[in-house]
Amino acid sequence: MGPAAGLSTVPPNARVAVLGAGPVGQTTALLLARWGVPTVLLDQRPERDLVGSRSICQQRDVLDIWDAVGAGERIAAEGVTWLTARTFYRDRELFAYDLPDPGHSPFPPFVNLSQARTEEILDERIAAEPLIDLRWDHRVTGISQDSTEVALDCATASGPRTVTADYAVACTGARAEDIRRALGVSFPGQSFDDLFLICDIRADLPGYATERRFHFDPGWNPGRQVLIHPCPGSSYRIDWQVPPGYDLAAEEAEGALDRRIRTVIGQRDYRLLWRSVYRFHERLADRMRVGRVLLAGDCAHLVAPFGARGLNSGVQDAENAAWKLAFVLSGWAGEALLESYHAERHAAAVENLDVTSSTMRFLVPGDETDRVRRESILDRAVSDPAAWSEVDSGRLAEPFWYAASPLTTPSAGRPSGGRPARGATPAVAPGVLAPDVAVSVDGAPTRLRRLARAGFLLLAAGDAAAAAADAVPVPGAPVRVLRMEQIDITGELAAALSPEPGEVWILRPDAHIAAVLPEPTTEEIATALRRALGRVAAGKENRHAD
Repeated sequence: MGPAAGLSTVPPNARVAVLGAGPVGQTTALLLARWGVPTVLLDQRPERDLVGSRSICQQRDVLDIWDAVGAGERIAAEGVTWLTARTFYRDRELFAYDLPDPGHSPFPPFVNLSQARTEEILDERIAAEPLIDLRWDHRVTGISQDSTEVALDCATASGPRTVTADYAVACTGARAEDIRRALGVSFPGQSFDDLFLICDIRADLPGYATERRFHFDPGWNPGRQVLIHPCPGSSYRIDWQVPPGYDLAAEEAEGALDRRIRTVIGQRDYRLLWRSVYRFHERLADRMRVGRVLLAGDCAHLVAPFGARGLNSGVQDAENAAWKLAFVLSGWAGEALLESYHAERHAAAVENLDVTSSTMRFLVPGDETDRVRRESILDRAVSDPAAWSEVDSGRLAEPFWYAASPLTTPSAGRPSGGRPARGATPAVAPGVLAPDVAVSVDGAPTRLRRLARAGFLLLAAGDAAAAAADAVPVPGAPVRVLRMEQIDITGELAAALSPEPGEVWILRPDAHIAAVLPEPTTEEIATALRRALGRVAAGKENRHAD
């Protein structure tokens, strides 16, 4: 493949090019570096634009991913978590509930922190990482690839440049039409006519700092919604649903924006920090892998923000892509493992679209039938608690379960239960993200997911350790065998997994459960590992499969 005009500015050892230095691209580069993979991180902007709250809700399992690159604890410490969700209809409070906090994770269920601040923290980690070559002012204008590399034509202030790498991950955001077009990827879906106005303010609002307030059809925004979220530093984000044709500039000029804000906060002093208007979209790329290029985050899928499934799912894309690219580049897995990236993350995006589409049909009824249904539910909810569960203001982000993945060995004794009830966690089974619990290895306290993210982790119950120890299917691949009884210092592990004697649990490098094998032979363990590496064809059965 011939290079484009210009000189390459990238060291020859950069194995992966990451396009887009937003949180998804930042996370991808940091995770690849953690696996020892040199990357070049390209962004078309001249520098970081730290403006506005944008995506504010970072979910617990995403904080856990960032913990693997040294950023999770800091993001969690700087963010805030609301504890009570209040829901109003017109002039009445329908219900309030306290946020459940299941599990033993050191992280809260989520934190609210502006995307801008999250990016700053991730930038600090990138600056300390010699394996990441961050390049601003590199707008990708063309992509070509062959069987050995990807070539990226870039426009820069100093002229055209060519960047080459073994693989590329496109994290270029929603406005990535040129990238998708160059890859032959379609992006079908829909856009909503209604607009949403977002204002970040700083104010002293007693009682608001630990509460999320959702207003359906308030008198001060009739027929539409208002959502109020607390953020750090006595700041708040207010989202209004506004009609098509809304003109923010005109409202500001007339003083109406101030009146709009005061209908929410009263006559308190406040400072307007940022404001913007968005139209929400629901779109999904038909392919998330095209040869040597993977698509991640908003470049691959757009969902409505209610439930915070945008940035969170993008970070989960990043982790899925990073460990698989690292294993392929290290020779521990073949190209089939990269195809599983599309299989798993496209299915996750379909799930997120299904959940958020249901929410948007409730928030923005598309026809008279949906409008009447919504009004009926809200009217009943005023006096009938049985209707509260039907009021849909968004289901919070959650990890996707890979039960149907070609990498997962199903278990007849631990079948997937499908989507759990809102606020619940799925039953522990192959495909599910392993619960995080305290464990100890050689006297050093740690956590289960931290152990898992070092490679494949085999947890053996009872006498199964001997068979597991001989099951490494690829020489040199990072596979560790631990006896459950020896690391379970608090009993949390046994309580979380309920292991049977003789079982072997296989956890992937992203801490998802790849298999639960009752009294397996060494070859059965090796087969499940090969499947989790993409080395066993989908559908091949063994005695543990359904």
